[in-house]
Amino acid sequence: MNHIDPVSLFGLHDRNIRILDGHFPETRFNARGNRIKLTGPKEEVDLAEDVVKGMLEVAERKSSVSEDDVETLVTVKSGVHNAGRPNPIKLDHEGNVIIHTHRGEAIQAKTPGQKRIVSSSSIHDIVFAIGPAGTGKTYTSVALAVKALKERKVRKIILARPAVEAGENLGFLPGDLKEKIDPYLRPLYDALEDMIEQERLELNLAKNIIEIAPLAYMRGRTLNNAFVILDEAQNATNTQMKMFLTRIGFNSRAIITGDITQTDLPRRQQSGLISIQNILQDIEGIDFVYLGQEDVVRHRLVRDIIKAYDKFENKDS
Repeated sequence: MNHIDPVSLFGLHDRNIRILDGHFPETRFNARGNRIKLTGPKEEVDLAEDVVKGMLEVAERKSSVSEDDVETLVTVKSGVHNAGRPNPIKLDHEGNVIIHTHRGEAIQAKTPGQKRIVSSSSIHDIVFAIGPAGTGKTYTSVALAVKALKERKVRKIILARPAVEAGENLGFLPGDLKEKIDPYLRPLYDALEDMIEQERLELNLAKNIIEIAPLAYMRGRTLNNAFVILDEAQNATNTQMKMFLTRIGFNSRAIITGDITQTDLPRRQQSGLISIQNILQDIEGIDFVYLGQEDVVRHRLVRDIIKAYDKFENKDS
C-alpha cells in the first residue's frame, strides 16, 4: 500500500472509512498515513479485510476509490463470505442498531428517515435532520453521538438548544440562570439517561466530556474532536445558525435537528433552519435529511394530528 495515496483510498476526510464504520459496527478502523489496522470480532474483521483488499485493487486500477465502489465491494464480499454458511454474518446495512444501552437494550433506527440520518452521518460531516415532532430526530442523533464517544472517534459530546419557547421570556422566569435554562435542555438529558448509566453520565457531565448548554454559550468557541448536536434549530436565527456552524473544528461532526413548521421566533425574525437549506445545499460534506409523517414513532394519533394540521395550514395559506 506504500505506493497508494491514502486520500485516494480512504476518501477525502476519510469518508470511505466512515462508510465501512457504518457496515461493520463492531470493527474499529484505524487509518494512519498509508496504514490501516482493523480490530474486532474475527468473522467481521475477516470480511472487512477482504473489502479493504478490494479497495486496494480498485485504487491501483482507477487511482481512487469512490463511495459507490466501497458499497459495491461490501455487497459482493459479504455475499462470498456468507455462501454456504449456516450462520451468515449480518452486516448493519440499514444502520438499524446504533448502540446498546447500559441495560443491554438495542437502540435502533426504526423508520426510513431515522435510517437515513444514520447513513448520512457516517458519510457527511454536517447533517441537517428536518421533520415534524415525534420522528426521533433528537434521539437518533444523541445515540449516534454516544456511539462515537464510546468508540473514541470523538473526545466529547456537545448538545445545544436555543433557549426560546413560545410565550416565555427567560428574564421573567423564576430562579437562577441554570434553573431557568434546565427545562429547555431536559429532553437532551432524558435521551442521555436512556443510553448511559447514571453514574457514568454524571461523571462525564462533571468533566465536560458531555456538555449540554444553550446555543448562545457556543459563541467564541472552536469545537474540535467533538460530536455536536444543535436541537430545535428552527428557533435559531440566521445569525445564530451561522455562529454555530462556524464553531465546528477539526475532527468534529454535527447534526442539526428541527421542525420548520413549529418555530417560536418572533414574526419579524426568520428561522435560520429555513434559509440554510438554500445557502448550503450544494456544499460537499453537508447533507439534508427530511423526515415525514411515516417516521412518527409516538402515539398512533400523533401522525394523524400532524397530517390534519398540514392539511389545515395548506388550506389556510
